[in-house]
Amino acid sequence: MRSFRKINVQSDENTGFGTNANRYGGRFVNKDGTANVEKRGLNFFKRISWYHTLIDMPLYKFLGILFLFYILLNFIFAAIYYLIGVHYLEGIDASLSEIDKFGKAFFFSAQTFTTVGYGHISPNGFLASTISSAEALIGLLSFAIATGLFFGRFSKPTAYIQFSKNALIAPYKDKTALMLRMVPFKNTNFTDAEAKITLGIEMEENGILVNKFYTLKLELAKVNTLTLSWTLVHPIDEESPLNNFTKEEFENLDGEIMVFVKTFDDMFSNTVAINTSYTFKEVVFGAKFDIMYEQNQANTHTILYLDKLNSYTPMEI
Repeated sequence: MRSFRKINVQSDENTGFGTNANRYGGRFVNKDGTANVEKRGLNFFKRISWYHTLIDMPLYKFLGILFLFYILLNFIFAAIYYLIGVHYLEGIDASLSEIDKFGKAFFFSAQTFTTVGYGHISPNGFLASTISSAEALIGLLSFAIATGLFFGRFSKPTAYIQFSKNALIAPYKDKTALMLRMVPFKNTNFTDAEAKITLGIEMEENGILVNKFYTLKLELAKVNTLTLSWTLVHPIDEESPLNNFTKEEFENLDGEIMVFVKTFDDMFSNTVAINTSYTFKEVVFGAKFDIMYEQNQANTHTILYLDKLNSYTPMEI
């Protein structure tokens, strides 16, 4: 039989997450901040935004798609030139083998597509000229789209912030507190940073499994500037939904701690946002974060050790 924790704190009703636990699978928010929702009911092309997909995908995938598109399109046009006859392409020796003829047609296609046009091969006849003209137009449009996507990727406002791998239940004053840490990891300048933490937990209410959500009050929810690491601290007192939670409950209950951060990036001159979450199994009970920064030997500036983001020391609580 499953056990459930009763929380004597008013829950939130405006989180935007579903309350029926029987219809909700897995975590609410993925570690990368995206919603853990799979959309169905429409065909693939109606439910996907190609622009958002190409902007958000990893760089190696983006470059791979551009490369494959370039190769495939040139292969198609090379096949068309080969089928209508390479004798319509002046500069290709008729005595060459068929594979060499196709290769010459492929590289002619690449030169036409990129509008380079070295000149040693040229179309002869109405059909070949029409095809090469259409390919040149497609090439111009393709490069315009690729340039726009490159600009969109580089100019997209992004919150270059990393979160600690685990959240901690750590000693805090004469009690305990939930702590998690974040750090800006690039040469950016963040100001007016604001954080919010929401607890989602599965409970039984009138014999029905429901998801309940609670806002966790932070010791410091806003900072004027985010230049060093920032540890979000939720004191666990009598008013906290986590009051009297034990290590075993964190290990056995289905709960999730969702983190929402927004800050102003003066480089983009825009507000950027980033989210993440921690399941109860990603909460370390009885530990404290190690300090990430210190002054240099000459005491002229501060050193921030990014590799210590996840470093913590176990402690008795």
